[in-house]
Amino acid sequence: MNASELASSYDLVVIGGGPAGLAAAATAARAGVATVLFDENPGVGGQIYRGITANPVRNRAILGEEYWAGSALAAEAKASGASIVNGATVWSLDRTLTVGVSIAGQARMLTAKRVIIATGSLERPFPIPGWTLPGVMTAGGAQTLLKAQGLVPTGRTVMAGNGPLLWLLAAQILRAGGRIEAILDTSSRLNWLRAAMFLPDFLLSPYFKKGLALLREVKAKVDVIPVGNVAAVGTDKLKEVVADGHHIPADLLLLHQGVVPNVNLAIAAGVAHRWNDRQLCFAPVLDADFQSSVPGIAVAGDGAGIAGGTAAAERGRIAAIAAVRALKPDAKIADPQTARQRLQREEMGRAFLDELYRPVAALRQPEGDTIACRCEEVTAGQIRETARMGCEGPNQMKAFLRCGMGPCQGRMCGLTVTELIAEERGTTPDEVGYYRLRPPVKPITLGELASLPISEAERKAVER
Repeated sequence: MNASELASSYDLVVIGGGPAGLAAAATAARAGVATVLFDENPGVGGQIYRGITANPVRNRAILGEEYWAGSALAAEAKASGASIVNGATVWSLDRTLTVGVSIAGQARMLTAKRVIIATGSLERPFPIPGWTLPGVMTAGGAQTLLKAQGLVPTGRTVMAGNGPLLWLLAAQILRAGGRIEAILDTSSRLNWLRAAMFLPDFLLSPYFKKGLALLREVKAKVDVIPVGNVAAVGTDKLKEVVADGHHIPADLLLLHQGVVPNVNLAIAAGVAHRWNDRQLCFAPVLDADFQSSVPGIAVAGDGAGIAGGTAAAERGRIAAIAAVRALKPDAKIADPQTARQRLQREEMGRAFLDELYRPVAALRQPEGDTIACRCEEVTAGQIRETARMGCEGPNQMKAFLRCGMGPCQGRMCGLTVTELIAEERGTTPDEVGYYRLRPPVKPITLGELASLPISEAERKAVER
């Protein structure tokens, strides 16, 4: 589908084709709601099920059965009657539920009666010395290459950080025949004490057996070294990884310290957010149906708070059921209670993981010449100094240093800048706040904007 084939209005617009978006679109479309799902990738699946409809990895054991479960979600959405538009970048959403989308270089504005934002998560910034060197990338980036292209790291590969994705990717690389020189585990021992009170729920959750099996699988083949700091060293490319006195020659360093909600579109739409101190990120303020502070806009999946792929799908279903009931009160739709019960089970043990893999402050709040804003090459030292001079928040910081004004629009530096300002000013991230975001929230060309259809009123104005 190209931009000109889109309708001018839909009952429901779902933004994001991961588990939450797929489940939401299928639920709503089956109930007779005119639904369109926009996703910027070539195929649906999001980050968790990336490449699920055209995966080059033929050995199912490499990615694991949990990944392949995404094919059922994709098939369900395709069969539901929802319009699924890939290669579609949503760059604008406002309080009137007007959506700006670009497809193949052409932009369109359309309206919706309801919107479900299902943009998922992104990796937490991991600003260490040398993280901008060629040869350093995120674990999520490496996993994307594995899922979408079947590419496995070669050469001397080191992984650093913590979190479930780190261990999952390590297992997948090993299953695919790759080699890992070492895993530098940055988890604090104090995390175990904080997590202990949540252990009973974790033992009853789906995470326990799967997590234990992953740890055993990886630790049987890879040296795991507890460390408190990490640095990438090299001139024009990565040469070695230095951590607590360990010097490990490396061609590739994969960094990861958890994922956080992708909040840019929701914030630009005016959705209220607050700081989640357990997950150390901003998350939208939502009700039990995942409806936001903006009437008609819901946020589902990991964008509502990190809980994993299966939980994301249940959140999508709950949000879609609420949308159907609002749009078509007489439509036959499932009772959301079943989805709520499944969600509750999936969320069991999440608090344990949040505490266990809580990233240490030193690796979230860099010092000195370490780059904090990659796009504008702003250092942590510059941000700290500007905060000490009286800069109160990220938006004022833009005027001083241009933080958050590059192509990523704060995705790679937003949390870092907020935490650095809060630390220097002796206040909380909630008080400091996040970037004020405006459309377009994704880079688009002037040509795309110029391709927007002219309304009849605008045409008459031009003719006069």
